[in-house]
Amino acid sequence: MQAHNVGVAIVAPGGYAPDEIGLARAIAALQAQGCKLRNYYDPALKHQRFGGTDQARVTQLHAAADDPEVQVVLALRGGYGISRLLPTLDFKRLAASGKLFVGHSDMTAFHMAMLAQTGAVSFAGPMICDDFTREDVSDFTMRHFWDCLAGPTHTITAQTVDNPALHAEGKLWGGNLAMLTHLVGTPYMPQIDGGILFIEDINEHPYRIERMLLQLHYAGILARQQAVLLGDFSSYRLTDYDNGYDVEAMLAYLRATVGVPLLTGLPFGHIRDKVTLAVGCHAALTSDRHSMRITMSGYPALTSLDR
Repeated sequence: MQAHNVGVAIVAPGGYAPDEIGLARAIAALQAQGCKLRNYYDPALKHQRFGGTDQARVTQLHAAADDPEVQVVLALRGGYGISRLLPTLDFKRLAASGKLFVGHSDMTAFHMAMLAQTGAVSFAGPMICDDFTREDVSDFTMRHFWDCLAGPTHTITAQTVDNPALHAEGKLWGGNLAMLTHLVGTPYMPQIDGGILFIEDINEHPYRIERMLLQLHYAGILARQQAVLLGDFSSYRLTDYDNGYDVEAMLAYLRATVGVPLLTGLPFGHIRDKVTLAVGCHAALTSDRHSMRITMSGYPALTSLDR
């Protein structure tokens, strides 16, 4: 898959790149895919654990949005940092730019704020670290990334186990579960009725996943959705104290409690092979015990990809 003459800006709204050799490898990989790179991130200007001071990171995003040579704005990495920028970012300016903003994890705060403040679609997808910096770049991730951005529709299929049978259509939204719960009660949390919510997280024990989903449940958010799609939840550690409480026990409890279908198996999250999801688009979801199919439409897309 080639992306001839697609202008891609690299910005660091959250953390900095811990491996500058990997960053150089990522830039070379994007160039090899046919991208025209504009790098707004300067490793020499990293600040504490961030890819620059708060103001510098806001400036990066605004400059990338204003750059006429840029079509895609790709986040360097997640970590933490976008929460500090939300009151300062000009989301109307960012949305009006028509740029396709891409990232996941901490970028969830950006996606949600953009959707809440302007209704504009952005993309939950790969980031420079670690999706492009890795030596074994995932063909699966790259294919779904460019196919989704090429649009105007994109379909995801996945093999699943024991999901409920369901067909639903609605607004696709969500992202990192910790970031979603962090935004509850703020002006940066979109109010979505009849939506299809997707979630993922990393390093979160099943009881913390349950607790965060109960927060969304008690806030009345889950009841307004047609389905909740669970992506990857990995890198946690069970202990003897859990006494049989694991992911399956957590899911069984939540399925009996929240009153909205919970579907597992979405290939998205802090994993090597991930899909790209258009946050705020229209989605048609079909599920049965063994498979899941999501067709996204009604989102802005690139027009200059060599498919």
